[in-house]
Parts: sequence; structure tokens; C-alpha cells
Amino acid sequence: MFGRSAARVHRYATNRNSIDARLGCRLLSPLMQMIQETADLSAYLAADEVIDHHHPLVRETAAGLAVGVADSYEYARAAFEFVRDAIPHSQDSGDLRVTWRASDVLEQGTGICYAKAHALAALLRAEDIPTALCYQKFEVLHGLVAVRFNGAWHRQDPRGNKPGVDAQFSLDGERLAFVTDPEFNELDYPVLYAAPHPVVLDVLKAAPDRPHLWRTLPTAL
Repeated sequence: MFGRSAARVHRYATNRNSIDARLGCRLLSPLMQMIQETADLSAYLAADEVIDHHHPLVRETAAGLAVGVADSYEYARAAFEFVRDAIPHSQDSGDLRVTWRASDVLEQGTGICYAKAHALAALLRAEDIPTALCYQKFEVLHGLVAVRFNGAWHRQDPRGNKPGVDAQFSLDGERLAFVTDPEFNELDYPVLYAAPHPVVLDVLKAAPDRPHLWRTLPTAL
């Protein structure tokens, strides 16, 4: 996600410390009623040109992550932590390349939030875990995923941790990278998309490098 203003970051850090003190844990995102774009759950298992979980590299990576895990829940956690930790967010690492296809994210080992969400969705769908794409609005759109377990959707953010950002895989209260603040016109879009939103995908495909992408990031759906 694009950087917040200094004042916004300071206020966010202050609020976060206050909430942490009250809860005795890392920041939790408030619950939100999520809406499936389609009632057909199979759409959230589909492969396409972006979430290409039929690709040999995606299948190979998924098979490696599945070794030794006890169940689908543990696999989902392993896949989340792999994408979060092993694939640097290109802004954090300074990588100028732009990726958008899941297999390319895995091969090149880089991507911004949208691309990392595509990679995680592909790895989860490769193991028959329904996975949706969803978005938050800050200064620009931020991308994450939602996974379906036990009849409910749970948002997860594989953006990548850094000082001030501590996202964790959780089915018991959200542990996202960022929490929206309506006072700053920030919001959580409730719709769960089966494929990347065209507003996001068009910008990614058109960007020759990350500096260009940063100038054209979408600000709303």
C-alpha cells in the first residue's frame, strides 16, 4: 500500500498503542459483513490468467508447502506466511519490477499488495481452499484476500510485515496490516471478488515499472 501522511501515521501509531494496551494483543480489525460477488462458491476456486494455479510453479510451490502440514487450516497458514515473508513487498525492498500474475510473483519473488494477494489466492485455490480478493481504501486501494473456513470468510493480509505492520493469519479475529479509519475517508469494501477487480488489474498491466505504477495507483473501486 502507498505510504500514509506523517500525521496519519503518527495518529495511527498512537491509536494502535492505546488499543494494544486495552486488548493486551496486537491490533485487531473490526468485524465486517462480507458479500460474495457471486453465490457460486466454485468461482472462488477457479484458475484464470492472474490466479493461474494450474501453472507448474504454483503447483510445485503448493506441494512443497503441503508437506508435513496436518490439515487445510495449517496449509493455509503456511501459504500465508510464505507469501508474507518470502516474497518481499517491492516498495519495502526497492524492487522496480511490477508483477501481477501469481506464477510471476512466485518466480520473480516480488510484488506489491495486489500481486501478493494474487499469489496467495493461487496457492490456496491450488489446495481447494475457496479464496476471494478484497480491497481497502486508504490514500489508494490496498489489496488482500479472504479465505473460507467452516462456512465463513476470514480476511488475511499477506502484504509483508515491517516496523508498525504486523499482520498474522487468523480465523479468530482479524490481524490485518492496516485498519481503516472513517474519519480519514478510509473504508473496507465488503465485496469478495472471484477475480481481480479490473481497476486494479488494468493499472498493474499498464505499468512498465514500479515508479510509474506508484503514479497511477487506483484510489477507489
